[in-house]
Amino acid sequence: LEDEYRSSEPCFLAGCMVDRYLYHMRLSDDVLLDVMARFQAEMVKGLGRDTNPTATVKMLPSFVRSLPDGSESGDFLAVDLGGSQFRALEVKVFNDGKQSSQLESKFYPTPKEVIQGSGTELFSYVADCLSDFMESRNLKHKKLPLGFTFSFPCKQTKLEEGVLLSWTKHFKARGVQGTDVVSSLHKALQKHKDIDVDVLAMVNDTVGTMMTCGYDDPRCEVGLIIGTGTNACYMEEMRHIDLVEGDEGRMCINTEWGAFGDDGALDDLRTEFDRELDLGSLNPGKQLFEKMISSLYLGELVRLILLKMTKEGLLFNGKVSAALLTKGKIEMKHVSAMEKYKEGLSNTKEILTELNLFPSEDDCIAVQHVCTIVSFRSANLCAAALAAILTRLRENKKLLRLRTTVGIDGGLYKTHPQYPKRLHKVVRRLVPNCDVRFLLSQSGSAKGAAMVTAVAYRLAAQRKQIDAVLAPFLLSLETLRDVMNKMRTELEYGLKRETQDRATVKMLPTYVCGTPDGTEKGKYLALDLGGTNFRVLLVKIRSGRRRSVRMYNKIFAIPLEIMQGTGEELFDHIVQCIADFLEYMGIKGARLPLGFTFSFPCRQASIDKGTLVGWTKGFKATDCEGEDVVDMLREAIRRRNEFDLDIVAVVNDTVGTMMTCGYEDPNCEIGLIAGTGSNVCYMEDMKNIEIVEGNEGKMCINTEWGGFGDNGCIDNIRTKYDKEVDEGSLNAGKQRYEKMTSGMYLGEIVRQILIDLTKQGLLFRGQISESLRKRGIFETKFLSQIESDRLALLQVRRILQQLGLDSTCEDSIIVKEVCGAVSRRAAQLCGAGLAAIVEKKRENRGVEHLQITVGVDGTLYKLHPHFSRVLQETVRELAPRCDVTFMLSEDGSGKGAALITAVAKRLHNVGQK
Repeated sequence: LEDEYRSSEPCFLAGCMVDRYLYHMRLSDDVLLDVMARFQAEMVKGLGRDTNPTATVKMLPSFVRSLPDGSESGDFLAVDLGGSQFRALEVKVFNDGKQSSQLESKFYPTPKEVIQGSGTELFSYVADCLSDFMESRNLKHKKLPLGFTFSFPCKQTKLEEGVLLSWTKHFKARGVQGTDVVSSLHKALQKHKDIDVDVLAMVNDTVGTMMTCGYDDPRCEVGLIIGTGTNACYMEEMRHIDLVEGDEGRMCINTEWGAFGDDGALDDLRTEFDRELDLGSLNPGKQLFEKMISSLYLGELVRLILLKMTKEGLLFNGKVSAALLTKGKIEMKHVSAMEKYKEGLSNTKEILTELNLFPSEDDCIAVQHVCTIVSFRSANLCAAALAAILTRLRENKKLLRLRTTVGIDGGLYKTHPQYPKRLHKVVRRLVPNCDVRFLLSQSGSAKGAAMVTAVAYRLAAQRKQIDAVLAPFLLSLETLRDVMNKMRTELEYGLKRETQDRATVKMLPTYVCGTPDGTEKGKYLALDLGGTNFRVLLVKIRSGRRRSVRMYNKIFAIPLEIMQGTGEELFDHIVQCIADFLEYMGIKGARLPLGFTFSFPCRQASIDKGTLVGWTKGFKATDCEGEDVVDMLREAIRRRNEFDLDIVAVVNDTVGTMMTCGYEDPNCEIGLIAGTGSNVCYMEDMKNIEIVEGNEGKMCINTEWGGFGDNGCIDNIRTKYDKEVDEGSLNAGKQRYEKMTSGMYLGEIVRQILIDLTKQGLLFRGQISESLRKRGIFETKFLSQIESDRLALLQVRRILQQLGLDSTCEDSIIVKEVCGAVSRRAAQLCGAGLAAIVEKKRENRGVEHLQITVGVDGTLYKLHPHFSRVLQETVRELAPRCDVTFMLSEDGSGKGAALITAVAKRLHNVGQK
């Protein structure tokens, strides 16, 4: 304060006298930091559903969810009610690449008899003024959307509704409090038959200010009014707003901070003058923070201080003029004029003389100092509350340093000669880790109401386009039931001798005819090939009371050039990995029984013979399809000539999963893989398997359901994105069901949708990045991460940034929605297929109600936050007479291969006996 003040001796003495007198109005940084902490606590209280009723800072949701992005366009009307004048505007917004707008407005007085009369009179006056404005602008023939700036505390449940909580700023219109002001405006407008206006949005002037400045500066996420009233708003994370449903995105919160301290939280800072001013106000005990800050009250506060100082003989020789005794005689314009230091004391002397106070030079200096302390305290308190909001924004974004813009409007900030500088300086001192730009609203808050309306228009149009893109992914129960029935038909085709050749679901017999019974024991080797990694395991099985399975394994990578090289190279690589493992375990000389998990479609003639039908999951090794993979493995072992193994069984990973879970739960007769690939196996009655001789007992059938739909039977649910993914794959036209349900393809479907949405200008500002053009860049693990309920949108943005996608908050919401639609459809389709299997099992057993367990493995099922739940819900809906337990396979399909080998050995021994 001293830096601003002149240093001459009389000034110093007069200043010291005032400083002593107004000591309690001088606030140190420690006090301001304490005020900041108190305000932060009130913000949290206001955001909580349970604590909001007792919070003084109401933190009202505005239902403004998005800032302008520059793509808005159109012709909009706005009306602004809340100050000493009413204003009507026409705002034209151009999407011409220059982000420009035109504004024409007209001011109308707000007579006292209107603002303190009845609500009907008030809104009729607003409608009359708007009608006059439209007449003057020749707009009556147009149907235009209207934004309504209503600068009073309102509770909103949607953008086009606002229930007035309480009047402020001398407004007292009867019958309005507790009612929807938008509805009142609608009724008043309907009386004007010659105008057609649709009120699309109602906003507070603070929100309007933020939106006005946000159009010019995309970083603007705080609005601040310092004028007749005072308030702030900011963009809060939805996940913190208990008062509104939903966790996605952000919403502008109108803090209504004027009531801060109404519960006594600021009593230690309020002076006798603050209390006297409050008692004489229209709303005693309310809006206490506003009464310490806003221009409506600062002039009166100065008058009360000067009156008391005069009565105590400290000013004007103790002579109290009638002006000093008259409430409201000193206004904020007088305080601002008296603080124009560059003009010396002339303004102060002139104003005081007009009040019949005939001041001496010392009186002028002292009065000027009183004004300085009062307005400086206002700036300090405002800075402390604003610093609390900025800190919350920084913490929400988990940033060490925040860069943001505060949009400001209000007469005190605009006209007071020192106020902006003081406010900026204190804010930067209180939050040194925030780089704040203060942007003055040039067009007022009413333009902001038009911008809110323009943004609402843009979002509605975007919503329509996004819904159209995602609509084909929303599958009805009837559609899913149709998928289930078609799957059932294909299952039957695959089992019958005459239709098996042309069946898309191949229903391959595995020659696994039993599940574990607990008597299995011994040491077994297991191989697991099914993806980019290859696993070798040593499995020790113990039977009896101390029944257990112990496993030792090592994982080896399979390079792309091996996956897509020759068959000989692939199997030589596999044998090299086996040799390394046997060496590592010190068992190279042992001839162990081996089970080979081979997760690709094979036609088996016995448990140890498997002819590869066709590669899937990115494998393309030559000279393998149509060959017996067990023979190829034996040939590779012979070529190496270092060890020998007894290859007992070749099994699919799905079968291995079923056997692993069957070891724990004898009721497990279905295996499901939902990971890189997608497949199911189940125990079928031998009498139903026409392609295998014999009618007794059961055999596990590897459905290879990934090929479901290759005959076009589900083309009605395939989207253009599915077709693009299929056409760009290594096996175009094949495994269509798998390409809609498995982890290998879901990320690519999402990428295709994101490209389409970007081309439509709905994402990433219409700019397709180089990374988004790369096939396979959007891995399915990103879906799991993005859809995590625990993940804030900020973290979603970071994931997208890792992919080279510079996203806004709104972009992140859309990307999350796309991921959700794709993964939900995958889970539902998977559930529909599984429902066909469990219903078939129920009919096989001839029971009214089936209890069965499904063993499940696969990263999509295990790691995706919603896939398993949606899949299970779908099965329950489509197969209500089946009680299905889902059991997670903890040890993967490798353990299953060893168990199958052990069961095969046991059954072989029984057969020999």
